Amino acid sequence: MPWEKGQSGNEAGSSERQKFGGALSRAIAQDDGKRLRAAAESLLTQAASGEAWAIKELADRLDGKPAQAITGKDGDPIEIVARWLSEKS
Repeated sequence: MPWEKGQSGNEAGSSERQKFGGALSRAIAQDDGKRLRAAAESLLTQAASGEAWAIKELADRLDGKPAQAITGKDGDPIEIVARWLSEKS
């Protein structure tokens, strides 16, 4: 069954995140984003003073988090096997 336009395929799985995101968006809108700007300024100030966690957070937000390698046991590559199964007539 195809999804309707704008419908998520995982409605139940994202509801808690949506509740928090919605509440956060409303809180930001209620004070015209003043606290959000203050938080961003604080993060920039701490990064500029050399706080490693703040620098990392800025880099992750601006450049995206680095890709994480997925490895098997002892760092070996993971072997993926795909098989096509068909019904016999």
